[in-house]
Amino acid sequence: MTLIDSLRAEAVAAPESGIVAVVNYGRTREGMIPLWAGEGDLPTPAFISEAAAKGLANGETFYTWQKGIPELRQALSRYYARHFGKNFAEEEFIATGSGMHAIQLALAAVAGSGDEVVYLSPAWPNFAAAAGVSGATPVAVTLDQSGNGWSCDVDKIAAAITPRTKALFVNTPSNPTGWTADRETLQAILDLAREKGLWIIADEIYSLFHYGHGRAPSFLDISTAEDRILFVNSFSKNWAMTGWRIGWIKTHPDLQQVFENLIQYSTSGVAQFMQRGAVAALDYGDAFIVEQVERAHAARDLVCGIIGATGKARFTVPQGAFYLFFTVDGLTDPRRAAFDIVDKANVGLAPGTAFGPGGEAFLRLCFHRRLDQLEEAAQRLAGWMKTV
Repeated sequence: MTLIDSLRAEAVAAPESGIVAVVNYGRTREGMIPLWAGEGDLPTPAFISEAAAKGLANGETFYTWQKGIPELRQALSRYYARHFGKNFAEEEFIATGSGMHAIQLALAAVAGSGDEVVYLSPAWPNFAAAAGVSGATPVAVTLDQSGNGWSCDVDKIAAAITPRTKALFVNTPSNPTGWTADRETLQAILDLAREKGLWIIADEIYSLFHYGHGRAPSFLDISTAEDRILFVNSFSKNWAMTGWRIGWIKTHPDLQQVFENLIQYSTSGVAQFMQRGAVAALDYGDAFIVEQVERAHAARDLVCGIIGATGKARFTVPQGAFYLFFTVDGLTDPRRAAFDIVDKANVGLAPGTAFGPGGEAFLRLCFHRRLDQLEEAAQRLAGWMKTV
């Protein structure tokens, strides 16, 4: 028996990220324009970093509140009041060590060995992998794509539910497709979850990255306090804090102790000085978010215009998030193509195969970068498409 053979089967089965494989292949290339990962090119704003540095200088390096310092949970309450028009008590928030950690804790709370969790695909690959590591079985329900864009057939979700199903994972606006659920679709999903007694794990991390009128529709618009919904979120996208690894869960106050216990037995809490930065982000970062979204909107239109003009790319203009998920006429192996694009165009994209069922024919481009760099990248890609 080898060392690997003696490990837990779920750990051995955890897949290598199809995104990271391309990143590792091309990250050291000189002149590389990296559009493979889900982050922008701006560093964290100074007002956030300075708040964290002040906390560090003040000696906030000891154990702290495992559920998050009161100031952070109060700031989250104010954030939701401003952006969602809802008044939540601080007891409804739990600080986590990233959005990914929030997802892991949500899964730990509602699903385990022998259970199933239904999710919408193409999807950010970490959710399905995290479900598998937890012992649960991820069950993909593919979004539909047509000339009218991406859509969700709730009847397909209903058909995927079995007696073993414990939860539905819904990410809207979606990474990678940009699909954004309307209020009617969210209501249909919530009605189904209520009927079947299922939890919803709602990943609304891109709610404010919405290119319609205001933020994207949310389950918060239609749910009640007693609905079985766990909202998982992160500071990464709104405030350019991807490297900070800090997020949160919005849940019912009755569940606070359960999640505090799960924090205890995983990370034992987020560093207090980092939480000071998160408080500053929430309380003083609204203008930065507006700038980010306006910048991403202009970037979306630029990239779609250049790539669309090739006549070889097929895509739906994304309603939300900051990704272009596209196919190329004549392309049969997007994973191989992602490596080829690194070699020949010096542009980094993520292969659609990394995003599960329904994504196999696609490439994903993150357009959350400055316009001159995006224009150069799009022109390089247009040149590469001529060779396909």
